[in-house]
Amino acid sequence: MIVINLNIKGLGGGVKAKYLKHIIYKESAEFVCLQETKVMNFSDSKCFALWGDNNIGWVLNEGENGAGGILSMWNKEVFEYRSHVKGRGFIVVPGIYVKMNCLCVIVNVYAACSNSDKAVMWDALSTIKSYSQNEVWCCCGDFNAVRIMEERKGVRGLSSQKKEIKDFNKFIDRNVLVELPLVGKKFTWYKADGSAKSRLDRFLVSLEWLQRWPTSKQYVLEREVSDHCAIVAKSWAKD
Repeated sequence: MIVINLNIKGLGGGVKAKYLKHIIYKESAEFVCLQETKVMNFSDSKCFALWGDNNIGWVLNEGENGAGGILSMWNKEVFEYRSHVKGRGFIVVPGIYVKMNCLCVIVNVYAACSNSDKAVMWDALSTIKSYSQNEVWCCCGDFNAVRIMEERKGVRGLSSQKKEIKDFNKFIDRNVLVELPLVGKKFTWYKADGSAKSRLDRFLVSLEWLQRWPTSKQYVLEREVSDHCAIVAKSWAKD
């Protein structure tokens, strides 16, 4: 399964729409997860224009008063939507991946900055995950967290980062998730002046995902329309 993830930093504007349409086509995307869309109203026509196809499903989590915002989109020919759950900072979409006739759960995350808010989200997602033990699970997004200190450069707040790292790794371990091997850039977010950079965006998958796609990797693309890089999860093996 081919999934694209990007914190797009505002979905408005033709340049970003053109870029998104380009990478969807270039990567043959089957599912797309966007964060920080900053849109409160969305429609089928807007979705179709972004993807360049009219056989696309979508779910929008508007965030709070238009701030933030999360959008999940998928190609209906390869992903049969079953349901969705929206919470503060996430969208969970279970569906059937048609090519393999398997139940997949795609989680789109846009985590808050504060550790306390993230802790609430970790608990909510862990509860949902506990009810889907045998499903193929993919959790991606802007986690606003790192796993080790080396994934942040030029960022202050050492004490809070230590707790962030501990809580994030605890969430990963608790849900038996595995991070896909990284190809490309080491960091996914860059401050405009280059003085700070972090690895905030990633793909975490279940063991069942790796059984289906054992050669899966996450590829970090060049940063073009946002302060975040788009990342793509894909496998060299044929689906």
